[in-house]
Amino acid sequence: MFLEIIKAILMGIVEGITEWLPISSTGHMILLEQVVKFNASEEFMSMFRVVIQLGAILAVVVLFWGRLWPFGLRHGRVISKPGVWQLWFKVVAATLPVLVISPLDDWMEAHFYNYITVAAMLILYGVLFLVVESRRTAPRVTHLEQITYRDALIIGVWQMLAIIPGTSRSGATIVGGLLLGLSRACVAEFTFYLAIPVMAGASLLKVLKFAVSGVAITGTEVAVLAVGCVVAFVVSLAAIRFLMDYVKRHNFTFFGIYRIALGLVVLAVAVVSAMV
Repeated sequence: MFLEIIKAILMGIVEGITEWLPISSTGHMILLEQVVKFNASEEFMSMFRVVIQLGAILAVVVLFWGRLWPFGLRHGRVISKPGVWQLWFKVVAATLPVLVISPLDDWMEAHFYNYITVAAMLILYGVLFLVVESRRTAPRVTHLEQITYRDALIIGVWQMLAIIPGTSRSGATIVGGLLLGLSRACVAEFTFYLAIPVMAGASLLKVLKFAVSGVAITGTEVAVLAVGCVVAFVVSLAAIRFLMDYVKRHNFTFFGIYRIALGLVVLAVAVVSAMV
């Protein structure tokens, strides 16, 4: 069991970093799973890869609680915050496209969770980051309040593309937001908020599917899941702070280059695996 916990810690670290940075958690998970293989059923692993994201979501809630909670106190009375409600309505608007395509999630995982697809998406969006940043002009949206419902819906369409393994949910939404003219800090923060309903919904769905699958969960698997979520939460706190600080002084070019390099590494691993 001790070895399985160490593996869960490693997975939590990778999830906590790669979920928020636009570098594809799936690509890193594929590489990590080459050396970190759990003694668990495939049904559990399919659920684990998604539910571990709950720890990452909790980090967003903790860090941005003041901006996300739509109620406050004034002179001892509970008041509503219209600006926060507006933000949540825009988050809901951006979530709608994902709801349309979500029934295909398992099919996409079964058919496209492979080296070639992940490497192709890593490289494609890496190139997109480089192109978008090379043509970057002054942003028209620098505060969340300036995001329109049209902006939110279009960003939601970009988020929908993340159903393809290797795309990166944050990578897709950031590219879409940059093309719309959002500032780097603004689109990064909005991307964090979008993760809450999307990832929470995906996690709940995976848990329900696992529950009805009839596969029993062992005590070790429960411990692995709990440790993975806790580690993902702690690491996410640091990763989110890092990204918000980074985009204030830098652009996303580095992440584009990193994605291309990682995509080439994934292809190399695929070739070596095919030869073995």
